[in-house]
Parts: sequence; structure tokens; C-alpha cells
Amino acid sequence: MSLADILDMWIGNSERNVAALFDVARRNAPCVLFLDEIDALGQKRSNLTSNAMRGTVNQLLTELDSVGKSNDGVFVLAATNHPWDVDAALKRPGRLDRAVLVTPPDEPAREEVLRTHLSSMPVAGVDTKTLARKTAGWSGADLAGLCKRAGQRALADSVRAGTARPISQQDLEGELKGMASSLPPWYEIARNVVQFANASGEYDELAQHLRTVKTR
Repeated sequence: MSLADILDMWIGNSERNVAALFDVARRNAPCVLFLDEIDALGQKRSNLTSNAMRGTVNQLLTELDSVGKSNDGVFVLAATNHPWDVDAALKRPGRLDRAVLVTPPDEPAREEVLRTHLSSMPVAGVDTKTLARKTAGWSGADLAGLCKRAGQRALADSVRAGTARPISQQDLEGELKGMASSLPPWYEIARNVVQFANASGEYDELAQHLRTVKTR
């Protein structure tokens, strides 16, 4: 579920949406309930100025605790790029109490990501292995953006020429020259968190990963 499925401008509706979401999950158990961008849905309440958002976080905590209801068979997963912004209560035992660090894709994974995004596009003569080698340190979103921009380049060229043509290696290489990984700014934030907010050891795995990242 994304934020758009839950958050609502009217007071009380977001809480009702959270409750309804868990009701649907319980009726369909066994199931996996995946909450995307949990840092926005479950923000630290100490940082919130809106009582409405505090109510949403409180409702989420109540549903995870299955107060008055059973969550048997409901496996809850969540994703975030900013785990340090998630309310500490959400990470207590019995809630979202296990964290898995997902690092940027390695070369074989990058090639697979490129293949996946290009599979629905008309392509000809594309060497995904070479592209994967040239995009070290890129995220999956960066790779998706590369494919999209290459598609737009081929489309614009087709319109100018009056003849449709597929995406070529030249399109992808051309867009590659004007792009860079979006991760360096995130790494700077992560380094600050590791340095100043890791007294509990919560981010030890992240600290280990950061030591392998080259600073450009």
C-alpha cells in the first residue's frame, strides 16, 4: 500500500483507512501487507505538529498490536529510505522489529533491472551488460529513469523523422552521459546518522556498508 491509499486530507479519515486496511488483510489471511514509505506514514510523533498525523501513527500502532482483533496470518512488511525518521514505537518487539538493509544493486542485479524495464519497450541492439558495468553505484530508480529517458529520446527522434524506431544502445549511452547516481546525497545523511545517532548500534550494518562506498 502506498501513501495515497491511506492518507486523507480530512481529519479522522486516515485513521479509518489504516483500520480498514488491516481489516482487509485479516479477512484475506494468510497474506503479506506491504507498507511503502513507512517514514511518512509512521513519522516520529515528536517531530509532528499535526494532531491528525499523530492519530494516524497511533492507529497504526494499535492495528499492529491487534488490540481486540487477531493478526494471525498477517505478515507486515514496510520499506523506507529514512529509517531514522520512523517513530521508535513502531520498531519495538511485536511490531516492525526486524530491519533488513537493502544495498544498491550489484552488476548482475543492475543488468536484470535494465532488462526488466526495457522488456516492455521496443529495443534493438541494446547491450545491458555494458550498461550495467557503467552504472556502478546506481539505484534501481536511477536505472528505471535511464530507460525512461532513453525511450523519450527515441520517441522524439521518431517524431522528427516521421518514422518509428526502437530504442538503441546509442540512446541509452547518450542519456547515461547526462545522468549520475542519486545516492550520494543520501549517503551524506546516512553518514551523519551513523556518526551521531547510532549509540544503540541500530545502524551498525549501515555503517559497515558505508565503509565500502567510495566518496567521489
